Formats: sequence, C-alpha cells, structure tokens
Amino acid sequence: MSRKLPVGEGETSRTACVRGLLRAAVDEKTGELMSASLLAERVGWAVDLVSGMTSELIAERWNTTDVDILASGEDVGGRKLPSNAWMALRRLGWTVTAPGGVKVNDRIVRMAQEQAGRTLRCAKWRAGLTCGVLTSWPADPARRTAQEWDAVREAVPGGRHLPSSVIKSRTRQIAAFARKHGRMPADVFQLEAAPRVARMLLLSACDGQQATIERHESDPGRALLRLQLPTRPDPRSYRDWTWIACPVALPPTIPQGAVLHLPTLRIHQGTVRADLAYTHAVPKTRRSGHTVALGVDWGLNTLLSAGTARLHADKTITSPGSGGMFRTAGVLAKQHRLRRLSEHLRAKADHYQRLIGDDTDHPLAARTLTLTEEIRRVSARRSNLNDALAQAGARWTVDQAIAAEASVIYVEDLRSMEAHDMGRTMNTRLSQQVRGRIVNRMRHLAAEAGIAVVTVPARNTSRHCPQCLVPLRHRKAPDRPTTPGWKWALCPSCGYQGDRDTGAWKRIAARGLTHQAKTVVDRTGGAMVIRSVVDNLEAKAAITPTTGTGRDRSKTGPTRHQTARPTPRRRRTPSPTRPQGPAGKRPEGHAPTDRTRLPRAAHRHQDVTTTSTPTTGHRPRGAALGAGFHLHAHASPPRWAEPPPDPTVRIGSLS
Repeated sequence: MSRKLPVGEGETSRTACVRGLLRAAVDEKTGELMSASLLAERVGWAVDLVSGMTSELIAERWNTTDVDILASGEDVGGRKLPSNAWMALRRLGWTVTAPGGVKVNDRIVRMAQEQAGRTLRCAKWRAGLTCGVLTSWPADPARRTAQEWDAVREAVPGGRHLPSSVIKSRTRQIAAFARKHGRMPADVFQLEAAPRVARMLLLSACDGQQATIERHESDPGRALLRLQLPTRPDPRSYRDWTWIACPVALPPTIPQGAVLHLPTLRIHQGTVRADLAYTHAVPKTRRSGHTVALGVDWGLNTLLSAGTARLHADKTITSPGSGGMFRTAGVLAKQHRLRRLSEHLRAKADHYQRLIGDDTDHPLAARTLTLTEEIRRVSARRSNLNDALAQAGARWTVDQAIAAEASVIYVEDLRSMEAHDMGRTMNTRLSQQVRGRIVNRMRHLAAEAGIAVVTVPARNTSRHCPQCLVPLRHRKAPDRPTTPGWKWALCPSCGYQGDRDTGAWKRIAARGLTHQAKTVVDRTGGAMVIRSVVDNLEAKAAITPTTGTGRDRSKTGPTRHQTARPTPRRRRTPSPTRPQGPAGKRPEGHAPTDRTRLPRAAHRHQDVTTTSTPTTGHRPRGAALGAGFHLHAHASPPRWAEPPPDPTVRIGSLS
C-alpha cells in the first residue's frame, strides 16, 4: 500500500487522528479467537516492557546537558540529528536494554526510545522558561513591576508573546520550592522530578517487522492491524512473541481516500484504544485575501457570540445579519456543581489523611481509598463534560462560518486573561472556561473545510463602538437605559446600541479583516495569529451601518378586515396519540407530543434573546434535574442567508 497521498491544485495534505477500539483479535499462530479482555492483557504486557525501558532512559538523561544536546539538533560531530526521536537517540548513543532474562526485538526498543526522545525534547521549553524566570527573579514574586515584566519577557525564549499566566504559574512553582527547601532551584531538573511515562505503544516508530495496517479491499470502512505481542509477561525468547490480527472498524470521519498510519495503542479500563492517524487532502487555508469573516466573542452565560463581516472593494466593512449565540448556562451550572462536589471530596480526603498520618492500619484508610476513587470519577465526569462542550461549541462555530461562506474565523485571544478582583464566584466561573480546548477543536474542524482560524488581540473589543470606535456606555438592559450594567451597550456619539457581545464580535471581525496582512504563523504550534494592533489599521476597523432592506410596512390606507380562521396555518396543537396497528391518522403538527414542558434547567435564563442578567444568581441545582446536554446548550441556527426576523411584529405568517 502506498503511503503517498495525491494532492490536487489548491489542496494540501493534513494528518489527523481519531479514536478507535480494538474489540477482538486472532492469534495467527494458533488460530485462537481472542476476546477484548485477553487482547488487553497481552497488549498490557508489551506496554509494561516499553514503559519500563522508557522510564529508565528518561531518568538517566534527565539533566541539563543531555537535554541541551538533544534540543540543539546536532551530534558531537556537528551532523544534523534525524527528526525521528529514536533515530536521534541512537545517533547520540543513548541506548536502553530490556530487563535481565527478557527477550525483546529491536522494534520494542525503538518505541521506548521514541517515547523517551519526545519527552526529553519537550523538556527543553520548560527548561528555558524556568531559567528565564530564575535569572530575572522579582523582588516580590506575588507582584511584578512593569520593569520586571519587561526583564522576564526578554529572558524567556519567545516571552514577548507568551501569556502572563504561564510566567506567573512558573513563578509560584519556584516560590513554593524555595519555601519548602529554603533555597532556589538551579534549573527545571531540580524543580521537577522526571515525568511519569504514559503507558502506550507508539507503533509509528516501528516498521513492517513489528506492525502493519491495511484497509480492507472491498469495504473501506474496515482495516486490519497486525502486530507482534508477547504470550507471557516476561518473554524468554522470540518464540514467546506471536503475530496478532486485529480487525478495526474505521470511524466515518476517516475519508475513503485517506492514507492510514500505524496507530498508538493505549489501555483504558480493560480495553485497548487505538489512536488512528490518517492523512487526507483538504483545501488550503490562506493568511490574507479574505473578504468574508466570522467574528467570535467569548462570554460567560453566552459562551460564544458570532457574526459575519464583509470587506468590500472600497475598503468599507459591513455586517449583514444580527449574528448568533451559543448559550451554555445550564452546562456551566452543572460544571459548577461538579466542581463544588470535587472540592468537598478533596477537602474530606485531606482531612482523613491528616488523621491517619503514618498509621497504615487506621480505620479511616479504607474510607480514604473510597474517596480517592470517587474523586477520580467526578474528575472524569468534569473532563467528559468539558470535551462535550468544546466539541459542541467548535462545531457550532464552524457551521456558522460554512453557512456564511466565510473563509476565516477571527477569535479574540484571551490566553492572558486572569480571573481576579471580581469576587469569588465570578473568578471561579471565569477560570473554569474551556476556551483553549474550544479553539483547538475549532482549528481541527475548520481545516476540513479550508477555513482559517486566526486569534486577534482582545484589547477594547467590548469597550469601543463598532461603528465609530468611541467608548461605549454600558447599561443593564435596553428597557433600563439609566441603570448601570454591562449587558447592553449605548454609543453617545453615533447612537449605536446593541448587545455587548454583538458589538464585540463586530469589532473582532473588523479588526481581523483590516489586520489580515499582519497574520503570522506561530512556529511552536502552527496556529495563525495577529500579535498586535496597528493604530492606522485600527482606525479603518469600523463597521459601516447599512440601511434596512425589508419591505416598507408604513400604513397607507385602512386596515383590511381579517376573517377569523378556524385553525392556524401552522398547526400549534399536538397530534393525537398514534393508534395501534396500520391505521392512518392526520399529519402531525409542530407541537411536541412526548414532553409537555421542559425541565427548568432547559429554559431558565438561556433564551437567545435574553439580555438582562439573571436575578436568581448562579444556582447549579437547576442543572441537576437531568435535562440533558442538548437542553442545557442553546444555539442560534446557521441561517445567514435569511434576513433577521423582526421580533416586535407578529402577523400570523408561516415564519
């Protein structure tokens, strides 16, 4: 099977990964059908061998000298090191052997070297960050001055564009080390112990003598993974290794023409998970030349607000439509409840641990183990909820861009935003956002459609008017123009008024379109970013107001007599219960027949037209009613081609 992907004009190759599951296998030597548990056991034996050698190699090379040599990209003779980590380690002579009496082939050693090399290469960035913070240590670690911030950013590699939260967290870590040991650490290798090794098999470091994967000839949705696994935990000879054939059901997200790569195998709760990597052709994304952009603003109750802006030939920018919102107050309330539960369980476990002390036979020891397991389960629920929220938010945003035919998504960069001085509840809610995860998913989904995702500076996006760039006045709600608040924005200069988040995404989209020539690609992660705001370009980032295109509804004559209709044109009554058997019935209407009213968590303060802040406060108990994720998240449908409806007029039309 050829591993080269044919790429057409205007396309580029892209490697992605999707999770799969190995449910069964066949031992090719004996013909034995292996169950999922037996397969997980044999994969676990191979994982234990690899992770043991990886831990030994990392512990031996966890020092400044070896990490610097590996990160330099050159060996002692000045030759360039290969990009593959296992080949680079072999060039440097860093080898590892299996435990005494255990027989493994060279490909197993390759996987251990590959994993160790990746870990050591990643340590170089942390080493540079720690060294820069130590060389520019402030007089007061809790609060740096402006001069001290400039000094630390100059000392840290890439510090000019590094979020301040990263520097602060490293500073707190060093300060905690100094309080515990009474001295400052020399480098990151004194500050941190050798990292724990993930239990996995990097089959990508192997060749056909250890593992192969081929797509089925007639069914493109299936593939066959063949690999060698030990028949015992401590194989004594090569006869204790046999070939295993594992059928793999490929997820529908993998295109039929994609090239499959060897996966990474992990053990999770007694099953074998496979991270299936594949390369496929996608449309190219461009940094500049955009005329239609989708601006995305972050919020608290309204997690995402988005809308389009169009750059015309005369350099004016207009914003058709009223935008959309992705409201997740119910999901965040549930996340808040799980966080409170996790904090309570951790405090209880810590209290038990203090009472137990060094007594291993204490009566509370069993309770501590139970609490530890419950904390793990709650943490898994929080992680799964964050994953679902990130996937839903990213999918909604990309769907909005596709419907609007936008070629770029501009997102404000809030990596440096820190929650402080806003009260304990608000600080906690702001710190629990999953913005980074949403942006990563957004980049992944947008690349499939050839849409670029660019982060822009967030300075003054909510403060200035999108039409005249004058500072706005924020009020409680449109019907309370004299009550100070934050949700509704009024412009004292041009008369613009609207939702605060709506004005913010307009400013973000306009700023991105005017600064698109300043878009650069970050070398570390390959993400597109606009790093700073240019004053002369910012002066052009104003939305030109457009006149209404709706039909004139001015009264020009007497009102026509309206006859009472026996039934509305759209049926608003539920259909009768479905009869038993093949009997017919009248067509169903649009009213639901299975649920009379939604749970409170599904509709409380979550409508897309809600502008006032909730009066009941942030109460998570409503989210405990089991409304489901799809009822906790409320989103505007991607209908940019249709004109925005007028919510003040109701004339009984089909809409």
